[in-house]
Amino acid sequence: MSSSLTYAYYPGCSGLGTSIEYDQSTRAICAALGIELVDIPDWSCCGSTPAHTVDHTLSAALSARNIAQAEELDVQGIITPCPSCLTNLKTASHRMEDPEFKEKVNKLLDKPAENRLPIMSVLQVISEKVGPEGVAKKVVSSLEGLRVAPYYGCIMNRPPDVMDFDDCENPVAMDELMAALGADVAPFPLKVECCGASFGVARKDIVAKLSGKLLDAAEDVEAHAMVTACPLCQMNLDLRQDQINSANGSTHDMPVFYYTQLIGKALGLDAKSLQMDKLCVPPAKAFRKMEEARRANAS
Repeated sequence: MSSSLTYAYYPGCSGLGTSIEYDQSTRAICAALGIELVDIPDWSCCGSTPAHTVDHTLSAALSARNIAQAEELDVQGIITPCPSCLTNLKTASHRMEDPEFKEKVNKLLDKPAENRLPIMSVLQVISEKVGPEGVAKKVVSSLEGLRVAPYYGCIMNRPPDVMDFDDCENPVAMDELMAALGADVAPFPLKVECCGASFGVARKDIVAKLSGKLLDAAEDVEAHAMVTACPLCQMNLDLRQDQINSANGSTHDMPVFYYTQLIGKALGLDAKSLQMDKLCVPPAKAFRKMEEARRANAS
């Protein structure tokens, strides 16, 4: 018998490589919050960004295979930390509500997908099943004084009829979780604007322009750090920050955390599970400003 919060976990390809710190911190905070993750056995790539641009049926089959694998588990649903994986899984599930489309997809699979499990982001499960109040009860090291700009990216909540979570223009789930940790949440105006996504390979100029605007806006609201829930957004804003500065003549030195890392820090989890040393822009600057703000507030 499964516990009350047991989900099939789909880490996505980036979770095993470029965003391993996101995967590890996600696993750590879920364990601390009482969410049991069961890895989907023999999971495979969902097709990422390119697959659906070639063939919708083949793209859906890539996700449907993982859905079918998850359906063999005793779980309440499928969850993933990655918005791109989430989009593919949910879009496939949504399209398979059409019996004719579902039949086409299942003909491509060794094992048909029933398409019966709900699919959510890890952020949605924490926000709706644990809730900010539940997270706040677990805080042992408040983030009071840390001013953060929550950045959701452009696909976490879009299209709204498929993603069915939070507000597609003004999402607040991550804002509320950060506030529950004690952080000072800045009113970030570009929280759902695009960062340039996978154009970081083909058109670095586009990423420099779009991600540069996001970093500019974060500085305008006097944030000490940005917080994101997307591996690709985090990569563009963090790894490419020097490229952005070089292209735009800017001098950004803005730490960019995964929200799971900050939840883990507030819950007192060990540094190994949070892997903040994987971040390209060192996070120490943000925590120094947090301490300075605390001292200023106390004086």
